[in-house]
Amino acid sequence: MRKALRWLLTLVVLIGTVSTAGAATAAEPEADGTGVTTDIKDQLLAVPGMSLIEEKPYTGYRFFVLNYTQPVDHRHPSKGTFQQRITVLHKDVSRPTVFYTGGYNVSTNPSRREPTQIVDGNQVSMEYRFFTPSRPDPADWTKLDIWQAASDQHRIFKALKKIYSKNWISTGGSKGGMTATYFERFYPRDMDGVVAYVAPNDVVNNEDSAYDRFFEKVGTQECRDRLNAVQREALVRREPLEKKYAQYAAAEGFTFTTVGSLDRAYEAVVLDYVWGFWQYNLLANCGDDELVPPDAKTATDDQIWNSIDTVSGFSFYTDQGLEPYTPYYYQAATQLGAPTIRFPHIEKKYIRYGYQPPRNFVPRDIPTKFQPYAMRDVDNWVRNNARHMLYVYGQNDPWGAERFRVDKGAKDAYVFTAPGMNHGANVAGLVADQKAFATARILAWAGVPATAVTEAKPLATFDKKLDVRDVEREPALRP
Repeated sequence: MRKALRWLLTLVVLIGTVSTAGAATAAEPEADGTGVTTDIKDQLLAVPGMSLIEEKPYTGYRFFVLNYTQPVDHRHPSKGTFQQRITVLHKDVSRPTVFYTGGYNVSTNPSRREPTQIVDGNQVSMEYRFFTPSRPDPADWTKLDIWQAASDQHRIFKALKKIYSKNWISTGGSKGGMTATYFERFYPRDMDGVVAYVAPNDVVNNEDSAYDRFFEKVGTQECRDRLNAVQREALVRREPLEKKYAQYAAAEGFTFTTVGSLDRAYEAVVLDYVWGFWQYNLLANCGDDELVPPDAKTATDDQIWNSIDTVSGFSFYTDQGLEPYTPYYYQAATQLGAPTIRFPHIEKKYIRYGYQPPRNFVPRDIPTKFQPYAMRDVDNWVRNNARHMLYVYGQNDPWGAERFRVDKGAKDAYVFTAPGMNHGANVAGLVADQKAFATARILAWAGVPATAVTEAKPLATFDKKLDVRDVEREPALRP
């Protein structure tokens, strides 16, 4: 959850309607259910509270960036509203719809999540509340919780179900997978299925031994030793590397008010290193000498610096790096919880702070109070009440150490692990029989014809622009 952000979501977009080059069958006006032919843009903008930011062309689709008016407090709708950004990748109202959120900002460029390609459907994507620009002003942070966010999704679904009347499936990866789970817990009658990827489940915040056991066995002994040595060496060489860090921060204008000091930030980045490697890399990357120096003790300061910076990112624990993720750290400090792990390969004299709690990454003028019952409630509900839910984890992803599970009370609900995969695990990465089974269940939940379910193959042709994505580059120690 805390790895340096490698590239930001672009806000520079093309304004206007779909061009001739981007037009396709899906871009034609469609009947609205009353026999009247209405353009999909007009149908969307007829939804109370919906407004258009822009429309972008993409062949075979219509893509809209929209604002939707939401109550700040769903329990007291009269006490203020805010504009929540959503996008709609429109295929056809006769197709199923996938409801996606990453749990953070929403991209304003067209893309398809894996279930959208599988069912050849429409996709509605939601920006999580309090991530800018979807933040109330003034911001009452007590209204940032999992129930309020689930209620955002519920209102969007109710508003758009009148247009997209076929089956709906919710999905998300990492914090988005958590979000899809919470949505299902609070509004179990909305969706026809849930596909949650690499979703952490921190039931007891103060018990994190599962992560320690994970790091004792992940990958190979050779790779673990190599990573541990680089991480330790970065703390052994703290003084010269912190001088380099200070120069870097001064040149970039970085400050450290929230975390408290450059020294605290430096240690936080270094302690994220091993976690960040496994979150975003494959075992094969451990053999890359430029990424992971083979002999940490004889490596130069620049080699150690570059390795830590590439994997963890020295910019992240600056005020400028943390600010976009304040909503996440607030939630981690109030409901979601956060992991704490041990470092048996590093002598205690080299560690001054250890894994710092999420409270340390939230500005001091925003109060937090942890609610230990929130995750216990969700975990109990999933174990005993899950219906039409699929969880996919990566074998080598640290976040899978504490995962959602389903018990006998669950029906048509599954947990699969993709061998060798990291935080980018997906259905396509499962072993063949599980891949076919999972694909068939997603198609069945989407309500497509039985012949398609039997074939158990994605209904949409692979599109390298819509469907190819790297692992979502997020700060390590942030799902």
